[in-house]
Amino acid sequence: MLTEIKHARQIPNEGYRRWFTDESFDLFVWYMNDKIEGFQLCYDTRDKARAITWRLSSGYSHDKIDDGERVFYNKMTPILVADGTFEKDIISEQFKNAAIRIDNEISSLVYNVLKGYPG
Repeated sequence: MLTEIKHARQIPNEGYRRWFTDESFDLFVWYMNDKIEGFQLCYDTRDKARAITWRLSSGYSHDKIDDGERVFYNKMTPILVADGTFEKDIISEQFKNAAIRIDNEISSLVYNVLKGYPG
């Protein structure tokens, strides 16, 4: 079940940010003027981590998370790299089950946006 991390790091001039997590997901929700402006849902966080990002101003992006691990080198900063197919039906249902304890406004918006992913 997703639970909120209280006191998520806030970045000046980027609006307000909330963070929810469990063993499969990390959900970051961004607010501007007390309205949800976007979110990023990181999923399959233990296996093949990927992220679906949605912003009101720019729409969707789907990426894999390159964790920065390199053999024989220091770990580098994780980055997002374009990824293929987003299995919206599977991930949206898994999210719905994990999100039963978070704010209904957030869970409904994220679920509906996931289900509306084009393709």
